[in-house]
Amino acid sequence: MAALVAAFSFALSTTMHQRAAKRQQPRRALDLRLLLRLVRTRLWQFGWVPDVVAVASQTLALRYGPLSLVQPLLAGGLFMAVVMEAAWSRRPVPRRDLAAAVLGTVGLVAFLVTADPRAGVGDPTRSAWCWVAAGAGTAVAGCLLGARRTRAAARGALLGVAAGVLYGVAAALLKAVATRFSGDLSALVLDPRVAALALVAVLGVQVNQSAFQSGRIAAPLTALTLTEPVTGVLVGATAFRETLSLGAFRIPLLVVSVGAITIGVWLAGGASRVRS
Repeated sequence: MAALVAAFSFALSTTMHQRAAKRQQPRRALDLRLLLRLVRTRLWQFGWVPDVVAVASQTLALRYGPLSLVQPLLAGGLFMAVVMEAAWSRRPVPRRDLAAAVLGTVGLVAFLVTADPRAGVGDPTRSAWCWVAAGAGTAVAGCLLGARRTRAAARGALLGVAAGVLYGVAAALLKAVATRFSGDLSALVLDPRVAALALVAVLGVQVNQSAFQSGRIAAPLTALTLTEPVTGVLVGATAFRETLSLGAFRIPLLVVSVGAITIGVWLAGGASRVRS
């Protein structure tokens, strides 16, 4: 339930931030002047209210649930955002968008029921975090380099992938911090994971806002929505040693459910591109 509340709140925050970012002049991916301009806009400021609710709900969900369960549930925020964008623009939700929401939601539920994610360790080793940093850093750097050479939807998709990786790693750090927290605020402040979480989160916000400037919400949000849960599942299965039920009879069901999620996300993004 906490993860679903987080998904809804993130969808609302994303819609507000995307509309605010689209009003700014596009610049390079890591231009800090973009954030400085957005900070002075009322819509972007108000967008942090549901974002705070989302982070609190996600923290609660990650404290008691595995990454490989919570992060896929957050992917449902894409389909909520599609409906929210239509409502904000005061237009009816097209049938293609509704089909995307239904198909994606059914696929998401089927994946979670079939995979049956189970918790692993609460605090990964230092070497595990080093592997996570190396893999995520390589992926983000590649996306940023590619984004410098592309424009429009392709640029938004690459930046969306980078933001998805960063948010997935941030979720892993948040889980580690939430699991270790025992009420000692001084220990929390001195925890190096908190500093790493702040750095990754700020970088993720910067990349995400740049992605929102590249066309409509479809391309960056589609890429982000696919990448973040994949990153969460990979980090959960490796660093946190979480397990998924991968029996022979479950694999075809998992393939079908992942296919349904992918098609739902593609439909949601494609519908918005058609109307651009």
